[in-house]
Amino acid sequence: TPPMFGDFEAQRHWMEITTALPARQWYENSTDNDLLYWGLDYPPLTAYHSLLLGRVGNEFVPVCFALGASRGHESPACRRFMRSSAIGS
Repeated sequence: TPPMFGDFEAQRHWMEITTALPARQWYENSTDNDLLYWGLDYPPLTAYHSLLLGRVGNEFVPVCFALGASRGHESPACRRFMRSSAIGS
């Protein structure tokens, strides 16, 4: 069961959503974007920041941001990327 707590999963999921879905769907509930599961609830500028980081992350650890399949993903490579993205931001 994927975690419903913790900033790590929220940030990872937002990168997943912003890289996998068109911007017009980021804030809409759908089968691909369950707003009850860490729905994107920050302004668009923050969403575009997640998009930028997610695109970089997809180059290094695509499994960490695979739409739907990556919920709760915490591989060592994913953790390293998430930590470095937090430090770099």
